[in-house]
Amino acid sequence: MIDLALLRREPDDVKAALARRGISSSQIDEILVLDAEHRTAMQAAEALRSRVKDLSRQVGEARKSGDTRRADEVAAESRELGDEERRASEIADAVGERVRTLLLDLPNMPAAEVPDGLDETGNVELRQWWPGMDEGAPFPTYENHQRVPHWDIGAQLGLLDLETGAKLAGSMFPLFRGDGSRLVRALGAYALNQHADEYEEIRPPTFALTETMTSTGHLPKNQIEMYAIERDDLWAIPTAEVPLTSMRRGEIIDEADLPIKMTALTACFRREAGAAGRDTRGLLRVHEFDKVELFAYCTPEQAQSCFDDVLARAEGLLQDFGLPYRVLDLCAGDLGTSSARTFDLEVYSPGVDRWLEVSSISWFRDFQARRANVRYRPAGGSPTLVHTVNGSALAWSRIWAAIVETNRQSDGSVLIPPPLQAFFGGRTHLRSR
Repeated sequence: MIDLALLRREPDDVKAALARRGISSSQIDEILVLDAEHRTAMQAAEALRSRVKDLSRQVGEARKSGDTRRADEVAAESRELGDEERRASEIADAVGERVRTLLLDLPNMPAAEVPDGLDETGNVELRQWWPGMDEGAPFPTYENHQRVPHWDIGAQLGLLDLETGAKLAGSMFPLFRGDGSRLVRALGAYALNQHADEYEEIRPPTFALTETMTSTGHLPKNQIEMYAIERDDLWAIPTAEVPLTSMRRGEIIDEADLPIKMTALTACFRREAGAAGRDTRGLLRVHEFDKVELFAYCTPEQAQSCFDDVLARAEGLLQDFGLPYRVLDLCAGDLGTSSARTFDLEVYSPGVDRWLEVSSISWFRDFQARRANVRYRPAGGSPTLVHTVNGSALAWSRIWAAIVETNRQSDGSVLIPPPLQAFFGGRTHLRSR
């Protein structure tokens, strides 16, 4: 959530920043008008409350002195003003709730370094990596046997059963079998092991309360993309970022304890509303997938280092698996609701001849912490909001697709990336059984 005090103090700067994200100044003006109305209503209610309190004192004094008539007259006036005060408070609360609702709908302000642009066409490619690049090797060329889409490879080797997944849960819910399932498990276990040096492993609940979802900015803006269990006020998490962000909700952390770094492997659920007409074959766009998330609470001064660390770890995993990738600096119009800056990692998958997003690394400044009320106490200072950083390292469905396409051999088998071979008992290839 944007700082309302900042909005009051520097409205033109906030308008200019949010205009880069396509937010009209009229939305900001509406909040400012309602905020002024809210403050006026609170002052009116407080004045009535003070008057009622004074009258109550007078009633007590009158009764103590034996002036029953005066006490009754003042008590009647107090009751009448009390009714006015309750109505005034209700009005103030209603206007205040409207201000909060409008603030919750506003996205974060993009960092100054974020490139301009209103959609993905404005994203800037920062760099690419592929095996052997440092030794001067050109971008890989791919043989015909690598130009087979992963859904066909998965079916041929008994690794992926999309038909049964659809029978059980509907389309876009994949079912992995045998070594295909083992590959998903190996990817998650390998990543968690790689992050264990600095990140505490968490196994959070798969479902989250509305308050928890709101803290990250997924609600109310992206409600249509979420799976809801309305009877229990629960939502299936779209990412482990949701529970990790709220781990310290409502708490004050000692500055000496920051940064606090956590990682989690969870299933993630996304309705992908509006995906009709886009390529939804295989694992390119699914409703459920496993992902390892990295998350950090930090001070503003630590945020860049935390961001760089998550990015380096995500890139390191892709290099371990030998997958060509590129890094994109997302433009202002393509940022997620809560993000101030985001880098995306995309792997090249030859069977579908596409770059596939497999990670987003984001810095949120204090946007999420303001919603979740997570603060830290600087040495000798007053509590202030933390910054939050998170990123995927990595999301496995598209990594799975890229591995089986990139590593497909001329005999139809798939080479298991060397770092994962230990999870297969030392086997080097996935073969039909």
